[in-house]
Amino acid sequence: MARKFLYAIVIAVVLVIATLLGLRFWAKELSEYAFVPVSRFSAPAKLPADAYDKPQMWISAGKPGAKVAGADDPARWLPRGATPAPAPVKAAVFFVHPTSHFDHHRWNAALDDNLTNQRSELMVRGLASPFGAAEEVWAPRYRQATFGAFLTSKPAGAQAIDIAYKDVKSAFDHFLSATDPATPIVLVGHSQGALLLARLLHERAAGKPLAKRIAAAYLVGWPISLADDLPLLGLAACATPDQAGCILSWQSFAEPADPKMMFDTYAHLPGFDGRKGRVGPFLCTNPITGKSADTAPASQNLGTLVPDANLSGGALVAGMVSARCDPRGLLMIGSPPQLGPFALPGNNYHLYDIPLFWANIRADFARRVGAWHKAQGG
Repeated sequence: MARKFLYAIVIAVVLVIATLLGLRFWAKELSEYAFVPVSRFSAPAKLPADAYDKPQMWISAGKPGAKVAGADDPARWLPRGATPAPAPVKAAVFFVHPTSHFDHHRWNAALDDNLTNQRSELMVRGLASPFGAAEEVWAPRYRQATFGAFLTSKPAGAQAIDIAYKDVKSAFDHFLSATDPATPIVLVGHSQGALLLARLLHERAAGKPLAKRIAAAYLVGWPISLADDLPLLGLAACATPDQAGCILSWQSFAEPADPKMMFDTYAHLPGFDGRKGRVGPFLCTNPITGKSADTAPASQNLGTLVPDANLSGGALVAGMVSARCDPRGLLMIGSPPQLGPFALPGNNYHLYDIPLFWANIRADFARRVGAWHKAQGG
């Protein structure tokens, strides 16, 4: 039964990615036709104030073995070749998973949508696991905006994203109340998750005491404009590998790269100041070195997570992928690596942003938390 369950997830993911790949040569209008919901936006009911008190609202919820909806905590998974951390990293991680809802009829995912929940758990395993050595990892379920919400300038798209943000904000409030105020926070989000966490930083941390508690914010797979976004987030870019209290971000492309689809999506969404038409260059942290706008050879890559063919597991392969920040703020990884069929149009390795550098990110996380404690005199 477990194997059938896994294959159902894999088939669903493959179908979605196959559709995206089919759009490689199709017009923007056809992309919208395929993914933007045809229904009118209807706001779902507001969540109860105590919604995130319930275990079923969490994919991961604190310390290892904490009660959640599933039997296992996917954030604590380790690929083959990775050894358990010698000691827990003294931090509380708040992780927001990327889009796993592709419904053409619903603007926001339902919390009881089994297929969306299964995809989300799979993404937490692949993307949150570099942070799994933390004393606490929290990953909420939320009524995420469907993929098509990011492809349209219709007001409904922004409304759907706003619903997702309100859920994440509510989950974050619970996270703050459930964690020790003396414990540093590490924010991690990918794609939609990174966008929502950037907004959270802007509204909840910038210029406020909470910013001092944040050891690092990994806003991966969503462009962060150096001119239009970064100054409004309340934290500096991570310039060095031993810096704490800063932001890391990158978007991975093999060469030759065509980022037009990504740029178009970003440009029509309003910024934190309400303006549209934001521009680059974008923040590019080299995840191999932990430095901004840096270059590193593949020999310094400690381990890329290469998934098994059926996504049932994966193994670390060292020295597989290089990384170079280009003038636009894109992370170039050289020739397309053989990681499976999930690269997006334009040689966009969006789905692999974190797995490409799994082992280096794991080390970077521990190092920045250590720097935070050292700065506090710990």
